[in-house]
Amino acid sequence: MKNTQQTREITGAAALLEGLVAEETEVIFGYPGGAIMPIYDALYDFKDKLKHILVRHEQGGIHAGQGYARTSGKVGVVFATSGPGATNLITGLADAQIDSTPLVCITGQVFAHLLGTDAFQESDVINITAPVTKWNYQITDASEIPAVLAKAFYIAKSGRPGPVLIDITKNAQMQLFQYDGYTPCNHIRSYRPKPNIRKEYIEKAAQLINQAKKPFVLFGQGVLLGKAEKEFQQFIEKSGIPAAWTILGAGAIPTNHPQNVGMLGMHGNYGPNVLTNECDVLIAIGMRFDDRVTGRLDKYAKQAKVIHLDIDPAEIDKNVKTEVPVWGDCKETLPLLTALVDKKTHSEWLQKFNEYTKQEHEAVIDHELNPKGEELTMGEVLHQLNILSKGDAILVSDVGQHQMIACRYGKFNNTRSNITSGGLGTMGFGLPAAIGAKFGAMDKTVVAIIGDGGFQMTLQELGTIMQNDIDVKIIILNNRFLGMVRQWQELFNQKRYSFVDIESPDYVKLAQAYRIESKRVDQRNELIPALTQMMNHKGSFLLEIMVTKENNVFPMVPQGCSVSEIRLK
Repeated sequence: MKNTQQTREITGAAALLEGLVAEETEVIFGYPGGAIMPIYDALYDFKDKLKHILVRHEQGGIHAGQGYARTSGKVGVVFATSGPGATNLITGLADAQIDSTPLVCITGQVFAHLLGTDAFQESDVINITAPVTKWNYQITDASEIPAVLAKAFYIAKSGRPGPVLIDITKNAQMQLFQYDGYTPCNHIRSYRPKPNIRKEYIEKAAQLINQAKKPFVLFGQGVLLGKAEKEFQQFIEKSGIPAAWTILGAGAIPTNHPQNVGMLGMHGNYGPNVLTNECDVLIAIGMRFDDRVTGRLDKYAKQAKVIHLDIDPAEIDKNVKTEVPVWGDCKETLPLLTALVDKKTHSEWLQKFNEYTKQEHEAVIDHELNPKGEELTMGEVLHQLNILSKGDAILVSDVGQHQMIACRYGKFNNTRSNITSGGLGTMGFGLPAAIGAKFGAMDKTVVAIIGDGGFQMTLQELGTIMQNDIDVKIIILNNRFLGMVRQWQELFNQKRYSFVDIESPDYVKLAQAYRIESKRVDQRNELIPALTQMMNHKGSFLLEIMVTKENNVFPMVPQGCSVSEIRLK
């Protein structure tokens, strides 16, 4: 519905900010520069309407935008200037694109008459970002700004979400034009964010499920993005089917739900991986059959009839051949399917998963959570954190061994509580994403779990935490290695540890320099008191925990192997 107001003359920059207010933008993460300066000048008059967080690097800004979008379910907004400011967003755009995270990124650009002249801080941001955005557009005239911004928000959040970038030349930001209000967008000709639901496929899927002896559900982030957690839980509880999750699907149902059989993938749980190749019907919901989930495709679930529920038709048959495609938003398709499935328990089939879980406990989990050695393990840190948080904290992990440990052993009682870089695997994601995650869920405890390698990629964002007094708890699991690469070098390269030893600064002193409370732990008897102190502290806190150097994450599906060849050691 259009904002009704009298036509008035304003600048393009002011029109942009009016649009952000109309879209109910809560926070902007950004970094000013010459080409975006008119927008920042206009922002000076919007301080009471728009909150802006000055980050320390544009990559930190976009990862913060991702963290905000992932916890809030809203569109993250990011500002950057031209040239290096815009190119510093590329990693975050690629990360958001593959993880379906809704963002609207605004970049400044040189004056329109200078485009293509290699002007100072000019880069061809449209062509550079085309492969890593859902849509991008360059504005050279201020009158375009309201309609393009509305279109950007609609594209970013509708259907399968993703990042959108608007590049605005400096003259368009400064130009005066006749502004007659902001009209949100809810339709674009030729753009169909949701495919039509085919009832005959719903019926065929229900028939397969009702006939199945060993049905198995794999669920991903599509359940969360569709806000279909309730509908999903009703489906699995009526059908009685065991359900396993991708790392971005964690939290769609509580970790301790009796039908939650664990994590899929390379470092997932034993039962879900092995039994993928024993089920007779495989029901994939809001997931894309990533290679880290499937292992060797020519040996993946060949015995099963596959039902695939997805909002993006491009995902159907992309990697795994589907027997029944169920196109549509799972919030709409799941209730239709639930109405047609028989109420069952599948208790014997579920028991088989429990037997594999018992084997995994004896071989791996018990040793990781309750180690007998003197050195601390990452798993026991997560175990004690779970006890203190009661599974209600938001865990934001970086990328590496600690990420797999956090996903495997974290307790996720609530939706949108496991925030991590899934498809791109971006080291440096954790700290800035935790900042954004806190703004998206101010009532929650946010704990960043980061390795010593990834932390050093974006540690400058401690300055953002300091300046804005952001209550984020930071755990650095320091094993003095680039741990995941080292594990592969140990297992597959005869322990030829090539450039994975990494030294760190004194993190306690570093945190103190940023006026952040801090502590280092290297003894088991210090762990629980330190975690308790961190969780009870009002404000940010950095806890460095020295963990064993050469601890490996198991189970593991070796690259090039099938999921049923998963190794417990």
